[in-house]
Amino acid sequence: MVKFTILAGGFSQFIATYIFDSDASSLSLIKQTQTGGNPSWITSHPKNSSILYAVNEISLGNLQSFVVGSDGGLTLVDTVSSGGDGPTFTNVLSTGEVTAMNYGSGNCSLVPTVPGDPLHFVKDSPVVDFAVGALPSHPHMSLEFNGEIFVPDLGADKIWRLVNDGAPGKFRIQGQIDVHAGSGPRHIAIHDDILFTINELSSTLTAQAIPPAPNGTALPLIANVTTIPPHTFNGTFAAAEILISKPSEKFPNPLIYVSNRNLGPEFDAQGDTIAIFEFKNGTSTPRVTSGSAKRMFRRHPRHHRRQVSDGPGLSLITHVSTGLKQIRSMNIGPVEGGGDEFLVAGANVDGGVVMFRRVDWGRNLKETVRNEEIANRTSFVFI
Repeated sequence: MVKFTILAGGFSQFIATYIFDSDASSLSLIKQTQTGGNPSWITSHPKNSSILYAVNEISLGNLQSFVVGSDGGLTLVDTVSSGGDGPTFTNVLSTGEVTAMNYGSGNCSLVPTVPGDPLHFVKDSPVVDFAVGALPSHPHMSLEFNGEIFVPDLGADKIWRLVNDGAPGKFRIQGQIDVHAGSGPRHIAIHDDILFTINELSSTLTAQAIPPAPNGTALPLIANVTTIPPHTFNGTFAAAEILISKPSEKFPNPLIYVSNRNLGPEFDAQGDTIAIFEFKNGTSTPRVTSGSAKRMFRRHPRHHRRQVSDGPGLSLITHVSTGLKQIRSMNIGPVEGGGDEFLVAGANVDGGVVMFRRVDWGRNLKETVRNEEIANRTSFVFI
């Protein structure tokens, strides 16, 4: 049995709390905690799941901290300005800062928390301004990797590289990775030193080796594939989210999950899709360690063996119709306790919130349960 509390942010005045029970195949909405305007992106503290952060995606945006109660309810602790307009994303850095990516004003803040008190923010943090050149700046995400903060900028067609500039909360741009003009990099993920980018405007998924700092404009892409489903109707698609599953005993091969938003004018009754990809980075052999993994490998070797390939690349496995209209964020449950068997996704318009079971070794998704009591769910955290 798997039973989890799931928090869901969205374009509303509240964060929703759900309880998922795999045995009962139930997804129950139990609370709606008032937060202020549009808590569109939420994230947990990496070392303390009872601490939650949220952005208010409004003009003159905010960053908020909450305590998560044992009943799944939230208590607001602190609020600080995000330093700009329309923050779309937040996460927690290893150095204690909490980020706020201000899509509307082309800047970001990396707000320090009070030493020893991750629930309270230091006020008046400096901002990093990305408004460079003629293109508008729309930073959409932050990802920490090897001492740098990578920030995909949907407007400027760049992935900025930030480093700390000598004090908590003080960061500077040290370089950039340019992407194809008009691509619109939205979200990124890194696995085995490969940078994967979801481009919203071109609806593509790209893979490339991370270039040495500070800049990396000349390195070729390893792969560049479309994320658009093979439908025949007249829809305009915008790739939204990327997840790379963590290897576990039950799901040993990492797979890439990409959400596609259909912006119309025509829509498929089966809803938007989640595309599942596999990345192969040349020839390798299977790594089988534990006794139970070895037994599974003997029974199902084809699912555990990395196939010999002519070269690295991205392969589409399937598109899964979700019954969701304008699917955006999604999340995979934690490996601990077997939660990674499940993926939750929500609709910004119609279709509610859906829990999928990862089947066929994660190469497909099967709907387990759907809750349509409320709409506009755009980010999810497992507690």
